[in-house]
Amino acid sequence: MTMFSTITRRLLNSGIGTLALLLTVQAQADGMVPNTSVVIVNEADGEASVTVTNTDSTLALMHVTIEDIPEDTEPLAFVTPPLARVEASKTQLVRFILQAEKPLLTQRLKRVIFEGIPQGKPAIEAGHARVGVTVRQNLPLILHPKGLAPNRTPWTDLQWSLKDAQLTVRNDTPYVVRLGQEVTLLPSAGNVLLPKTYVLPGEHISVPVPSGAATQVRFQPATVYGFSVPHHEAPIKL
Repeated sequence: MTMFSTITRRLLNSGIGTLALLLTVQAQADGMVPNTSVVIVNEADGEASVTVTNTDSTLALMHVTIEDIPEDTEPLAFVTPPLARVEASKTQLVRFILQAEKPLLTQRLKRVIFEGIPQGKPAIEAGHARVGVTVRQNLPLILHPKGLAPNRTPWTDLQWSLKDAQLTVRNDTPYVVRLGQEVTLLPSAGNVLLPKTYVLPGEHISVPVPSGAATQVRFQPATVYGFSVPHHEAPIKL
C-alpha cells in the first residue's frame, strides 16, 4: 500500500469528516479536458475527432471509453486510441469511428468517458498529502444519420398529453431531445420531475402528476451541445 493510500484511509477512518479531509489533503483535479461538450459523429463522414488537453501539471494516462445508455446497447462506434500517455499541457487527438451494420434511421445516443489517471508517486509536503485524483469527463455521443437535416430546436416538436393523472411526453421526431428534468404544469404551477434529461426518437415517458387542471407545460430545453435556452411552453393534449 502506498503512503498516499495509507494517509487517505486513516483520515477517512478517523471520523474527522469531509471538511477536515479537504483541509488536510490538497487535491489535483484538473484532468483530461475535451474541446467540446458533446461528440457528434455524422454518418456521412463516418467518424469525428476530438482534441483532449491534459490540463494537469504532470504526465497522465488518458483513458477514453464509450458507454451504452440503458435504452440502446447496440455497439455503433469505437474510439481510437482508447489509451494514451499525455504530457502536461499537451493534447491528444481522439477519433470516434462509426461501425453500424445498417444505415442509421434516427439519431442515436451514447456516452463518452474521458478519464485522466495521474502517473508517478504523490508527494508528501509538511504534513499535507498531495493526492492524485482521477477526474472524469462524461459527455454525450450523438450519432447523426446521413441525409438528416440539423434541427436546432427539436424540443418544439415534443408532444405532451395528460390522462388518468399521468403526464406523457412523446418524441415522434428522429432527433434526440435534451431538456431539464423539472416540468411545470400551467396554470396550476405544479411541478413534476422527468426520470432523465433526454427523450430518444420514438420514445414516450410518463410520470404521475399532482391533482389540478393543466393546459400547458413549461420546461427548460437544452441545445445539442447542452447549453440552456429560454424556457419553452407547449400545449397539453387532454
